Amino acid sequence: MPTFGPWDVVKVPFPYTDRPVRQRRPALVLAAGNLQTKHGLLWLAMITSATHQGWYGDVLISDQGVAGLPAPSIVRPAKIATIDAQDAGKLGSFADQRPGSSTPVSARAAERYRLSPQHQVRRVAKSMRGSISM
Repeated sequence: MPTFGPWDVVKVPFPYTDRPVRQRRPALVLAAGNLQTKHGLLWLAMITSATHQGWYGDVLISDQGVAGLPAPSIVRPAKIATIDAQDAGKLGSFADQRPGSSTPVSARAAERYRLSPQHQVRRVAKSMRGSISM
């Protein structure tokens, strides 16, 4: 089984809350490491090309080639899933991108998150706490 890391873009059977099927779609790896080695799991955020109905927190991917995506897309951090790592296939990675270089996310997001990838994930998750209602 391949090893994945934060900022990898993978294709996985992403679950839906409103229907009993899973659709193979791209997703951004938020956490792997021990989660993958000890439990065989990945924590992911959905990637979609559906921009007609934007959600709060959506982040534009400005370099779809680095991500291995066929169409302009966004990361939708409000849609998070835990997936079996053996069901994932790597499409691309943002791990080598740094703010100030040709960054794959929008300029606004790059300016906001001038931290290491691990700290960026923590900051995105922390900012989402107030926007998620039960």
